[in-house]
Amino acid sequence: MFGKLSIHDIPYNESITITTILIIILISLILIILITYFGKWKEIWKNWITSVDHKKIGIMYIITALIMFIRGFADAIMMRMQQFFASNSEIGFLSPYHYNQITTAHGVIMIIFMATPFLLGLLNLIVPLQIGARDMAFPFVNALSFWMFMVGVILINLSLGIGEFAQTGWTAYPPLSEIEYSPGVGVDYWIWSIQISGIGTTLTGINFITTILYMRTPHMSIMKMPVFTWTALCTNILIVTAFPILTVTTALLALDRLIGTHFFTNDGNPMMYINLFWAWGHPEVYILVLPAFGIFSEIVSTFSQKRLFGYTSLVWATITITILSFCVWLHHFFTMGSGANVNAVFGIMTMIIAIPTGVKIFNWLFTLYQGRIIFHSTMLWTLGFIITFSIGGMSGILLSIPGINFILHNSLFLVAHFHNVIIGGVIFGCFAGMTYWFPKAFGFTLNEIWGKRAFWFWIIGFYIAFMPLYTLGFMGMTRRLSQQIDSKFHDLLGIAGFGVCLITIGILCQCIQIVTSIINKKKYQDTTGDPWNGRTLEWSIPSPPPAYNFITIPNIPNKHDAFWEIKNTTKNHCHQNNKKQSIHMMKNTSCAFFVSIFILICSFAIIWHIWWMTIFGIINATIIFIKYILQEKNKYYTILVN
Repeated sequence: MFGKLSIHDIPYNESITITTILIIILISLILIILITYFGKWKEIWKNWITSVDHKKIGIMYIITALIMFIRGFADAIMMRMQQFFASNSEIGFLSPYHYNQITTAHGVIMIIFMATPFLLGLLNLIVPLQIGARDMAFPFVNALSFWMFMVGVILINLSLGIGEFAQTGWTAYPPLSEIEYSPGVGVDYWIWSIQISGIGTTLTGINFITTILYMRTPHMSIMKMPVFTWTALCTNILIVTAFPILTVTTALLALDRLIGTHFFTNDGNPMMYINLFWAWGHPEVYILVLPAFGIFSEIVSTFSQKRLFGYTSLVWATITITILSFCVWLHHFFTMGSGANVNAVFGIMTMIIAIPTGVKIFNWLFTLYQGRIIFHSTMLWTLGFIITFSIGGMSGILLSIPGINFILHNSLFLVAHFHNVIIGGVIFGCFAGMTYWFPKAFGFTLNEIWGKRAFWFWIIGFYIAFMPLYTLGFMGMTRRLSQQIDSKFHDLLGIAGFGVCLITIGILCQCIQIVTSIINKKKYQDTTGDPWNGRTLEWSIPSPPPAYNFITIPNIPNKHDAFWEIKNTTKNHCHQNNKKQSIHMMKNTSCAFFVSIFILICSFAIIWHIWWMTIFGIINATIIFIKYILQEKNKYYTILVN
């Protein structure tokens, strides 16, 4: 009746896992008690769970991403501690079995369930405001996308206490991920958590492209859009193009495991999987970093108090990166015998894609030049990004040379490079964007003192944690080591571990920053809607924005930095209008939530081969979805405003 699921699938004999589960249960119980005590269940249901408001959905994305960030960072701490102990002739506290699960979970969580949703949350929150729209093109689809992402989040966390997670590394290469070598449910958790959340991300991509192309205020031409909106457009073009590749690839792997096909087994073609995975995987890097580029562009312009240098060149550099990102995937397996000519082509393409990225760096530097720079914490994150990302980019150019890549590919040098780019580019971008747009979302700014402390601990900790890995890579330390590590690596691993401790303090500073800001929100209240003297339309409306965003669709000059132009030519903001207006908005609905609940039931049942539950989930999800589609009336409500 319950397929492969039994009481023995709960890892009660693993102290670390059980302790983690108990902590999660305790925190959950405390939250439930507090919500019940303060009587907030109705408000949470009405204003958040059933919401189709792009701003609320964006905030929920970001909050979930921050929670998953803590989970993924905890995995990173355990990995570093294990390597430190194992290089000192000790066994360590993690078995190879557990370490491999942690390694896999860390990669999947940080890429799929932290960085991607954090940036999608910022896109949800800001893009409609920047283009003068009242909501996304498809509000219900937006809500459904978020709850499908939540299905993936729940599945990957369920694997902690029911069964296991994959031990394959986050890429899950076959034949290791095939049923013969991974007979447990770990790879199935990996497949379905990525599969469901990936489909939700694809729907988000379609939604954003439609919103940006067709819902801009009529007076905003495409070459006058804010740079953040441009990066959002290119990012979502990449999503719509790349994520279906991942969907098909994981579906084929699932068929191999479920019904015994041989797409990627040793009887099939394992290399096909690797090609398909990285045909998605490398564009995914730019799906992450392009929105961060947009965030830094907005911040550099705002806090230099001048127009962004070379807007047109920066837009074309973004478009070029979007196109070239599909021409570099093969550099991920230079060591796998593709041949000198193929390697040379992809090596050259990898070098070429650095050119438009370099153009952006110079755009930001020339914007800073002779600007009246305000050294706000968001600007500190930006300056830290420019330096750190440049170093990561140069190490990437080194790895684009096939001969050097052959030596360094499986070493910690590559790990250092990847984190140099992702942390220095994406994570710093997430934190900068959160601080920059926090007052727009919540109506008050964040504590600046703790924000700066967090930055300095983060950037110093980052360099201490990851620069030694470049040296360890040259010394010959390979990736994924967890047991019996050569003692000559011990000192540098200790230094790297100290860096992780500093980063941990930086994260604690960020937690204190948020808590103290909430406690003293009246002190930090944003009464103007424009605390930074911003340049784009989101700063033209109150903070936080009303449900409808704009009373009337903004009538703006077709120029760069539209709001800046308005502020310097007239005293009347573009949203002011004394006429009574009738605004039609999409009603909140619980359908997206319940559809995702049944998708979760179906996915969990497939993982454990509980076929009656699978059918139950599919039928109910389909019925609710069709019922919602057929209900044409009562989907909208009207707001009367003066």
